[in-house]
Amino acid sequence: MEMENENESVSVSENENERHFKSMQQIQHAFHEEHPLVLVAEQSNIEGLKAYCDGCGELLSAPCFTCIHCNYNLHKQCAEAPLSLPNHPLYPQQSYVGFFLRQRPYPSDHKLTRQDCKICFKEVRLERGSYSCGKQGCNYIVHVNCVLENDKLYKVIKEEKQCEEFYEKSMQSSIIHVIEVNEAGEATKIEHFSHQHCLVLAYKMEEKIDRKCDGCMLPISNIFYYCSERPFFLHKTCVELPRIKQHWFRQSNATLNFDSFKTCDFCDQYCSGFFYHVGYWDMCLRCAKVADIIECEGHQHFLFFDFKGSEKFCNGCGNRCSPGAFKCGKCKFALDFGCLTLPHSALHKIDEHMLNLTYHDDKEQSYCDICEQERDPSRWYYSCSICDTSAHLKCVLGKF
Repeated sequence: MEMENENESVSVSENENERHFKSMQQIQHAFHEEHPLVLVAEQSNIEGLKAYCDGCGELLSAPCFTCIHCNYNLHKQCAEAPLSLPNHPLYPQQSYVGFFLRQRPYPSDHKLTRQDCKICFKEVRLERGSYSCGKQGCNYIVHVNCVLENDKLYKVIKEEKQCEEFYEKSMQSSIIHVIEVNEAGEATKIEHFSHQHCLVLAYKMEEKIDRKCDGCMLPISNIFYYCSERPFFLHKTCVELPRIKQHWFRQSNATLNFDSFKTCDFCDQYCSGFFYHVGYWDMCLRCAKVADIIECEGHQHFLFFDFKGSEKFCNGCGNRCSPGAFKCGKCKFALDFGCLTLPHSALHKIDEHMLNLTYHDDKEQSYCDICEQERDPSRWYYSCSICDTSAHLKCVLGKF
């Protein structure tokens, strides 16, 4: 009889708990379809409970959702996170394939392959939630919190049609109109947004004159377009640059513009010709080509761009990094856009040979052969190994 009463007591207690939980806010989540999840609003309700969020893998804290039937928990932020992000700017391929928030089911005998987050470069626990690229064969993966910590870095597109429209807008060509085409399908005569006259395709320069591309300011050495009415030249690759493109620096589109003179807001160099306008910033073509995750000859590890890296000082020049920094996930190394886009070699009247970008000097005392001032041996500099010439970056290149 006592046992029956005890069982009855337990049954009553369980029923009371169920009625209590039913009165609380509940959700049905795609990660845990078998049971509803109940909102726990106060931290005091989970005090002393050492549990982890099954979405991001971090220690559980309120507000959160929990399952009363099994040990499954989600932070409220993780539970409300978008299941797909079609256009996250930190995707290095600039693809419009979506990121999908998922938990990956693995067989019990399957050994998990280690994968690192492509934003913070720390390990992603694959049994927890993560954002990964939906493109077949692509291993791009990031932590949930790394994506969601800055809502300026992503845009939620609810309908597939919106994604298609966004993709079409971001692929607008710089060529306004194709006038003539050859048998190979190449545009031989075009109208381009950067010039008032028609441009004609050419394969080599007939005059023995050093001509520079009016778009990127680099020498003309291969296939190019020219104006027959006045001197104006563009590399074929510069002509084909997209007028509007998605850039990882911001979720908004970057627009290609043409100007006679600009200062790049990223590398702080003066430039003329083409530049991309991204939000409030003007970006030169050199900086526009830089990916958010890069390899650099001056460092042994990968570098990734950190939007919050403006408190860092650049290991190349010693200046404060702005806007943001390319940081190493394994050590304190950081670079700014200016040093990342430095030419690998440069000419200067101080030496008859090309001066090469050099990353470290073993000498205890170093001097610049141009300004004759002391030089920090831990900073980057230009040098000639033949003549033993060395010089500050700014002394060789001027303001950069």
